[in-house]
Amino acid sequence: MAKILAIETSCDETAAAVVENGRKVLSNIIYSQAELHAKFGGVVPEIASRKHIEAIDKVVDEALSQSGNTFSDLDAVAVTSCPGLVGALLTGVSYAKALSYASKLPLISVHHIKGHIAANYLEDITLQPPFLCLVVSGGHTQIVHVKDYLTFEILAKTRDDAIGEAYDKVARVLGLPYPGGVKVDKMGQQGNPDKITFTKPKLGDTDDFSFSGIKTAVNCYIKKIIEKPITEYQDNEFLTEEGFSGLGLKVQEGGITKNDVAASFSKTVTKMLLDPFFKLAKEKGIRQVCMAGGVSANSFLRKEFFDRGEKLGLKTVCPHISLCGDNAAMIGSLAYFKYEKELFRDTSLNAIPYLSIEEEYR
Repeated sequence: MAKILAIETSCDETAAAVVENGRKVLSNIIYSQAELHAKFGGVVPEIASRKHIEAIDKVVDEALSQSGNTFSDLDAVAVTSCPGLVGALLTGVSYAKALSYASKLPLISVHHIKGHIAANYLEDITLQPPFLCLVVSGGHTQIVHVKDYLTFEILAKTRDDAIGEAYDKVARVLGLPYPGGVKVDKMGQQGNPDKITFTKPKLGDTDDFSFSGIKTAVNCYIKKIIEKPITEYQDNEFLTEEGFSGLGLKVQEGGITKNDVAASFSKTVTKMLLDPFFKLAKEKGIRQVCMAGGVSANSFLRKEFFDRGEKLGLKTVCPHISLCGDNAAMIGSLAYFKYEKELFRDTSLNAIPYLSIEEEYR
């Protein structure tokens, strides 16, 4: 039995959790700064760092209280040390080092993306490597072969934008506020995904991704068909003059709404993500597949992921939506497998803003 207090501050969520044996969440507290950063259209690193400092004490205290544990009940302290915004990371790392030193508990450093992958162990307590994982977030898009709990191989990755970044840029094109990915998803649920055909890039003989072209295609398409600023249109209002028949009416042939644009974009990028993913699963003979990262909460992607996996007879796992975004429970899960091997750090631990998932920073 091992109970680990985990801390996550890699971007704009201040989070703390207590996780038992890497599989059972005893508490998971998240303080989000999304509303604060919305007026800037994105995360401001300096503001994020200051807010982490203000919130971390309360968040950790609440995580311990909700779990019904004190420091005397814990076996280790874990913290995200890489990658992320360096100032935000330093807040969590410094706090975790102080807790570890004062409580004489072992200190464990965790890679943020490895933590996202470990969220699947919280969703399905029977899941064990090896499996193939599609990592989809604001900063990462990768196909990762998880060979064992602490060994990872990147089989494919984005050449330019991450999928989450593409969603946020399309949201801005559609006049939606930050954070835009969730809003594009909701808008797309009301649209026709077959209304517009967006061209997918060809990258030659590779399974890598590229999303810079698709967001540009959406931008160019919008500019061609609208006659006034996009923010002046209602979601269900036709964007083209010839198709416009008023508000709230059924979309006629030739008429396009913002909902249709969002739905067509989502369908296109979902296919771009899943085609190479399931191709590699077949080629590698891997019978278990997972997703990880904030974009794994996307409704289009989740539905298609499970549909394809089940049709192929694969064990298909995806974290609960509450564990898709940044949280500390996933950090506590991955930390357990390092705890088993006594992969501990001392007070020399530092924050690393960039580090591949294939590299190990113990």
